[in-house]
Amino acid sequence: MKWSDKAWDAIRPIYADILAMPFISELSNGSLPLEKFQFYMRQDAFYLEEFGRVLAFIGAKSTDNQQALDYFEFGRNALIVEKALHENYFKEFGLDPEDDNKIEPVCHHYVHFLKSVAAFEPIEVAMAATLPCFWIYKEVGDHIVSIASGDQNPYSKWIDTYSGEDFAEGVNKAKNYVDQISEQTTATNREKMRQVFITASRLEYHFWQAAYEKSMW
Repeated sequence: MKWSDKAWDAIRPIYADILAMPFISELSNGSLPLEKFQFYMRQDAFYLEEFGRVLAFIGAKSTDNQQALDYFEFGRNALIVEKALHENYFKEFGLDPEDDNKIEPVCHHYVHFLKSVAAFEPIEVAMAATLPCFWIYKEVGDHIVSIASGDQNPYSKWIDTYSGEDFAEGVNKAKNYVDQISEQTTATNREKMRQVFITASRLEYHFWQAAYEKSMW
């Protein structure tokens, strides 16, 4: 069994909790209150800026040139492509990019967790910590598409982004890299990889929950 398969088995209860969240079910049918989605978008913009830098840092640590290029590209996508989507959403949903927004507790915790892992742990552990953001979003996107209310859903652009083929290709590439590097490391580091994968998955849950509850300092 691949490392990624074992890691996913470890977070199945967390993923089940994510699918059952009011944020996800209401996003799926388009009934999610606007202010909750606005909160999510503001925090996700903060998150993507830091996530992109973490991915680029992983690329810089890689000794494999193709792997480095791919992680640079992952980082570029987080900083440019998805940020552009969010800027469109800011206009569509009445958010002003110039507003005095600030990073709230769960987003703050998540990005600093990723940055500390990337800085102080081996590259394979850092790669495992970033994988849930790719993988869970892909799975949630596919789930929402299977139950979504259709084109009239005001959040259809978000849904399409994370259920699209381009995003799926990036997810598979990231999974393959993590599986490959897991075979080259020690049992101790593989366990570290598993633990950070679980922690990041929990933070994905709490990120959405914080948006639903509008949790602030």
